[in-house]
Amino acid sequence: MSKFEKYLAVWVALCMGLGLLLSKFIPGIGETIDSWQIRGISIPIGICLFLMMYPALLNFQVSELKKLKDAPKPILLTLFSNWIVAPIVAAVLAHIFLQGQEQLMVAIILLGSSPCTAMVLVWGKLADGNQEQNVVNTSLNTLTIMVLYVPIVTLLTGIQNIPIDRWALVISALVFIGLPLIIGIISKRWIIQTRGENWFHQTYRPMVGKVAIGALLMTLIILFSLNGKVLLNNFDLLGLVSVPLLLGFLIVVSFNLIITRIFGLAYKEAVITVLIGSSSHFEIAIAAAVSMYGVGSIAALGTTMGLFWEVPIMLGLVELAKFLNRRNFWKPDRKATALS
Repeated sequence: MSKFEKYLAVWVALCMGLGLLLSKFIPGIGETIDSWQIRGISIPIGICLFLMMYPALLNFQVSELKKLKDAPKPILLTLFSNWIVAPIVAAVLAHIFLQGQEQLMVAIILLGSSPCTAMVLVWGKLADGNQEQNVVNTSLNTLTIMVLYVPIVTLLTGIQNIPIDRWALVISALVFIGLPLIIGIISKRWIIQTRGENWFHQTYRPMVGKVAIGALLMTLIILFSLNGKVLLNNFDLLGLVSVPLLLGFLIVVSFNLIITRIFGLAYKEAVITVLIGSSSHFEIAIAAAVSMYGVGSIAALGTTMGLFWEVPIMLGLVELAKFLNRRNFWKPDRKATALS
């Protein structure tokens, strides 16, 4: 992890602030950016989101999924947290704290129903976790998002009688996960065949990873410049949406810490399970919010707050896991499993 990436939380905050300043001191910038669209899809946001998603989906490896049968326990615990615990916690907290703010409620549900497939590779490395398990889990998450994301979001919003554009949700999943996944698989094979596997892993992936971070920061500037006027007049909304976000992290992280201890996982497997089970795929959440409500919407900004809080929380969780390991919270690492 480079020095720049270590301070990602700082750059995120600065870009949000820059977006707000642009909206205040450059009249009409939001309207100008919002006019660059094709059939309701923002061109600048679409490009940025694709550049954010593509590097993450290069991690997808079908061959790794064959290892599920060798050590299924940590993978199954992570799937349970990702697709049962986190979405339900998000929906309940949204209902409790955000009544009357339907777009913010949807933003929380979108974040809670989207398991991470990218940044956890960084968090897992920092925590000295089982990176082979990490690759298996993130590859599986890529597949399950394609199948489960739309139904779960539809179910949770439907229970609370929140109307959403389901077709826009489907399209966002296909365009911002399906398309980058297909392009990622094709480009990965072609690059490995022409330049070799070592060049792909040592040069190409780090390069596009830096592009993804740049696209992420640019997305924040665009979103906050578009919604600057709304936010400056309703700054309390950021604090309002932060309450269920932070409380949700606390509940889900606590659940994952306890469940990995109860099931007797060793540290290297436990820490990956906790990290993946507690993080969200904010890229697809942002994409879905933009597709359903527009670039300059409260829902889009609500999902970006998930990113704002997730980066420092995950870095803190890495340090907490290391501390708990020193205190023998989990079993000593085993020498023998197929995923270790």
